[in-house]
Amino acid sequence: MQTATPAPRKAPRPRADALRNRERIVTAAREMFVEHGPEVPLDDIARRAGVGNATVYRNFPDRDALVREVVCSVLDRTVAAGELALAETGDAFEALERFVHTSADERISALCPMVSSTFDENHPDLEAARERVERILQEVMDRAKAAGQLRPDVGVGDVMVAVAQLSRPPAGTACFSADSFVHRHLQLFLDGLRAPARSALPGAAVTMEDLRQA
Repeated sequence: MQTATPAPRKAPRPRADALRNRERIVTAAREMFVEHGPEVPLDDIARRAGVGNATVYRNFPDRDALVREVVCSVLDRTVAAGELALAETGDAFEALERFVHTSADERISALCPMVSSTFDENHPDLEAARERVERILQEVMDRAKAAGQLRPDVGVGDVMVAVAQLSRPPAGTACFSADSFVHRHLQLFLDGLRAPARSALPGAAVTMEDLRQA
């Protein structure tokens, strides 16, 4: 007599309210990390999110996990902005512009240094998110160059450095007071990327590998 093998049980899907709570926590953490830096008390994040402390710890066992989720989420939204612009218009330079301005809106220059300076920057989730950013930016820039829209002597690293520098200050140092001119300066930078180039740049185009080795 054979015993029937029980069918494997499917993992239960998170309830809608649990997903909403997680999203509220990540949103509140992003806001408070930008305002106060990565050491803001988790109790304060829970209060801003409108959830209990236990809910925060149930979703994120430690501060490292929460910071990582915040950084990955902003990187993914930046990628999505570039992809959406390509899908909507097919205009590679417009996709590059949207990528750059979204990076500033998402406070990448404030959030990403938290990982490299305080937490595990080599976590697989972070590496995967960074790879997605580099991939879409490289694709957008390659297409813009092929269309004659983007000067040929710039690299992905050039764009990432400029975005980080022009959208400062970092977290906790009057980040929001810079909003009135950040996008103005970013657009000046973007206009300087358009082909044909009006001058020769010193040195070679900067790659992401160059930045990692710097």
